Amino acid sequence: MRILFLGLDNAGKTTILKKLNDEDIGDISPTLGFNIKTLIRDGYTLNIWDVGGQRTLRPYWRNYFESTDAVVWVVDSSDRMRMGDCQSELKGLLKEERLAGATLLVFANKQDLEGSMTLEEIRDALDLRSILSHRWIVHPCSAYTGKGLEEGMTWLIKEVAGRLYWSGIQTPTQPTIPTAQVINPVS
Repeated sequence: MRILFLGLDNAGKTTILKKLNDEDIGDISPTLGFNIKTLIRDGYTLNIWDVGGQRTLRPYWRNYFESTDAVVWVVDSSDRMRMGDCQSELKGLLKEERLAGATLLVFANKQDLEGSMTLEEIRDALDLRSILSHRWIVHPCSAYTGKGLEEGMTWLIKEVAGRLYWSGIQTPTQPTIPTAQVINPVS
């Protein structure tokens, strides 16, 4: 599976990826290009592209869209000031033809910080209910503690596998929604 990790700068994309790979997160600097990691999860090989989110790098995101199965959109839940920018970038991203049908996992990162936005606030700030072209979920996490990361990735893998591969994994027609997630209705 080819997965893109995108989002605004300082959202925690690289930290999440390092935490998922059991790497040290003590010394992380802004990603000025991209990182590539290959992880094995649930019998699948995940080729993950972590692309820098600085404003000057965002126009280059489109260079990574080809053959993408899923997008992990990482949001800094404590950064209320940039939610408008976050929404605008995500909306533009999802209009890209090469990302048509890609599964969308919105990682609501930094949930461990005081005053972070709720999942419903993030869903509404990003206007996710208007997205009908992609299966999406908002999942809480903390890149720092690792809480919620594996659960979010498990959902993503099952979603992509159910859409692209015969895997024997049963995906329900009406998903069971844990209270710690916000998910779009089945389209």
